[in-house]
Amino acid sequence: MKPMKTVRTLVLAGLTGAVLVTTGCSVMRGQQSASSYVDDATITANIKAKMIESKMVSAGAVSVETLNGEVSLSGFAESQAEKDRAGQIAKSEPGVRRVHNDLVVRPPAR
Repeated sequence: MKPMKTVRTLVLAGLTGAVLVTTGCSVMRGQQSASSYVDDATITANIKAKMIESKMVSAGAVSVETLNGEVSLSGFAESQAEKDRAGQIAKSEPGVRRVHNDLVVRPPAR
């Protein structure tokens, strides 16, 4: 496997695991079915992986949450272009029904 594909696979696996662990309560509370939960976790992990790969988005500053195919982006962007790109990445993911882009544009401190 090529090094970049290996890194992407490891990041995607780690993100999927983290999403499953941190959002597991929603299935227990009856907010969604187990299959839609897995779909949402996959959507979230895929979006985060694409943001990590993107040179235009600071993935560490963006929180991604998905519930029933609706993606919520929160956190900070350094420019309107970064905010827009994060929204485009989320919208391009298969299974996404709607994107709530609540990123706050905050230029870096000088």
